[in-house]
Amino acid sequence: KKRMVVPSCLSVLRLRPERRRCRLGDLSTEYGWKHGSLIERLEKQRKVKSEVYYKKKTAARRAKADALKAVKLSADDTAILTKAGYA
Repeated sequence: KKRMVVPSCLSVLRLRPERRRCRLGDLSTEYGWKHGSLIERLEKQRKVKSEVYYKKKTAARRAKADALKAVKLSADDTAILTKAGYA
C-alpha cells in the first residue's frame, strides 16, 4: 500500500480544533506579497523534474533486480562471497 502525506489531514490531526490556522502563501498575498504565481510555476517545474527522476530511478532499480536474477554464480564464487559476508 502506497504511503502518502496529505497536509490538510496533518493539520487536522496535529493542531487543536480551537486554534486558528491559515496557509502562509494566502496570508502573505493578502498583505501584498506578489510572487505567488512565480512559486506556483517553479513548483510545477519541480514536480515535472521529480517525476522524470523517479521514473529513471525505478527503471534503474528494476534493471538491477533483473540483472541480479540473471546472474549464475559458481560454487567457488558463492563460497568466497559467503566468507566475506555478502551471500
